[in-house]
Amino acid sequence: MVHQLGVADPPSTEQPILHESSCQKTVSDLTRVLSRALRTLGERGDAEGASRLAAQAWVSVRSTDLAAAERLAGVLHYLARLHPGETVEESAKEKSVSATDQLLDVRAEVPARRHDLIFETYTALSPGTAFVLVNDHDPKPLYYQFAAEHTDDFTWDYLEQGPEVWRVRIGRPEPTA
Repeated sequence: MVHQLGVADPPSTEQPILHESSCQKTVSDLTRVLSRALRTLGERGDAEGASRLAAQAWVSVRSTDLAAAERLAGVLHYLARLHPGETVEESAKEKSVSATDQLLDVRAEVPARRHDLIFETYTALSPGTAFVLVNDHDPKPLYYQFAAEHTDDFTWDYLEQGPEVWRVRIGRPEPTA
C-alpha cells in the first residue's frame, strides 16, 4: 500500500494463518506422494533404502497423524514383499533365548494394533533384557521402524524365519560406559 506521501508500507512479515484442516490435507497429500516415490524406489532395486526412508517418515508422523503413519507402515510392508528372501542386518550377538525373555505372540492381534503393542513391550524393557516376538510374517518393516526410532539402541536377532512363523529376539542393550 502507498501512503499519500508516496512511501510504501514494508512487506508484511506475518505468516499466513494455516487452518488445521489445511495442514492435515497437506500432510496427507505429501504422504501419498512420498509413498508412491518410495514404492517406485523399491521397485527399481533399492528396497532397503526406500524402507529406511519410509521408517524415518513413519517416526516423524506416528504420534501426530495416524492415517499417515498407517499409510507409511503399509509402504514398509509392500517393500518387504519385493525381496522376501532378503533379511535385514542382524546383530552378531548370540542367538539364544534367555529364560527371562518375555514371549510376545502377535499373530492373534489385529494388524493395526501389532506395532503399537510391540513398541510398548520394547519401551517397558529394562536395559539388558529382551523379548521374543512371534509373528506370522517377516517383521522386516518393524526392523526399519526400530532402526529409525531407536538407532543403535536395540538388538534384533532372527531365531526362526518362516514360512509360517517368524521369531525375533528384540532387546534393549545395556548402556555402554
